[in-house]
Parts: sequence; structure tokens; C-alpha cells
Amino acid sequence: MGDSVTLRFLIDEDVPRSTTRVLRDAGFDVLNVHEAGLQGKSDDKVFELAQSENRLLITCDMGFSNILKFPPLENHGILVVRVPDSEPIDVFNREVLNAVHQVGENLFHHLAIVEIGKVRLRA
Repeated sequence: MGDSVTLRFLIDEDVPRSTTRVLRDAGFDVLNVHEAGLQGKSDDKVFELAQSENRLLITCDMGFSNILKFPPLENHGILVVRVPDSEPIDVFNREVLNAVHQVGENLFHHLAIVEIGKVRLRA
């Protein structure tokens, strides 16, 4: 990944809190919804904060995969994680970290759907 762009993330409240720590430990600038005081707020408020702070949103909320409501070219990027609840949290965190490393700067202005072992990007 190039040095030209720093990936910054906003973690939605439906993502395990440990994901924040895992991404920070990997050197990323990460803010979560709890820290931002947006717990329980609407998707629009969460999205608004991500945009105003140039952050990519990491969420499990499939509502954010609606490209009509959240057009990829008009936002900083959304990563929707589709790892089943039956999987351990460390599997969830590994898939998120792998996705971030795998697609890196390509996340900007894209919708990324993360599933176990694969990442799909939509522009």
C-alpha cells in the first residue's frame, strides 16, 4: 500500500469493539461509533460523520450496501462485513484486516462486501 493515502475508518456499532483495537494495532486511524457518541443514532448520522471526517465506514448493516442511497462514487468508501454470527470474533477481525490489506486504497469510493475468504468491490 502506498504512503500517499492514509486509510481512516469509522466502525459502526454492530461491529465487535475488538475490531477497533485490531485495526489500531495494525497502524490505522480508527474511530468507533461509541467513541463518537453516535451509539443508537441513525444510519444517516453515522454516514454523515464518516464523510465529514474522510473515513471509510466498516459495518455489518446491509442497509449501507444500498448503492442508490449510498452511491459509492459519492462517499469515502463502505466496507460491509458478511461474516456469520456463528464465527468466532477473531475470524471476523481477521477477515476485516485481510480485506483492508487486500484492497487498501481501492476502498475509496467503493462498496466492499467482505465474506470469509473473499472481498467483492463495487464502484
